Amino acid sequence: MWKGNIQDRIIYEDKALIVCHKPAGIAVQHAKMGVMDLESMLKNYLAEKGESPYLAVIHRLDQPVEGILVFAKTPAAAKELNRQLTSSQIVKEYLAVTVSNPSAENGELVDFLVKDSRTNTSKVTTATDKNGKKAILYYQILKSVNSPEDTQKSFLIKIRLKTGRHHQIRVQMANAGMPLLGDRKYNTTDKNEVSLGLCAAHLKFQHPLNKKEMDFEIQPEGNAFLRFL
Repeated sequence: MWKGNIQDRIIYEDKALIVCHKPAGIAVQHAKMGVMDLESMLKNYLAEKGESPYLAVIHRLDQPVEGILVFAKTPAAAKELNRQLTSSQIVKEYLAVTVSNPSAENGELVDFLVKDSRTNTSKVTTATDKNGKKAILYYQILKSVNSPEDTQKSFLIKIRLKTGRHHQIRVQMANAGMPLLGDRKYNTTDKNEVSLGLCAAHLKFQHPLNKKEMDFEIQPEGNAFLRFL
């Protein structure tokens, strides 16, 4: 479990928003009893410096995923950022690692996903399933390298989400024959003792007040990415 200082994870902050680099292993909201989540850490940080602890979660990342998140500090900022999110104006790009040979250098994956709340998993279903939700992503292979054991290649892939479904990248990539390195839910044959090979590395949106383009990018910290650094 991450034990660092939340202030060190803040990339940008002003009166309307906070942009934060979420560490892998921390829940965005509603962590189990006795465990802090990112939202609570940021609210405590605001309260400690005498600001209103209002904070709106605009989008989320799975607990084992690291990456960039934006939070709104006012209701007006939250309303505008949510508008951008629902109209697909917020650009979210991920870096992912797989050791399965992709069938194409780039492509679009379109599936219908259904969530099972009992197991906290999602799976691909048919287009006629009334519970299924359409999921679309675009991927592009950036680089391939030999693994440390030189027994197989690893692939670094850039992914852009068109939709935002539960476990979408992990499910769609596994279904397409490209399960992510270190994914304990959807890559059960993977025996590598590494972090999940997924990072929300690039986030772009318009500032909710002045409409300035806000563009943030990070380097992944997880050991699944070390072979590409």
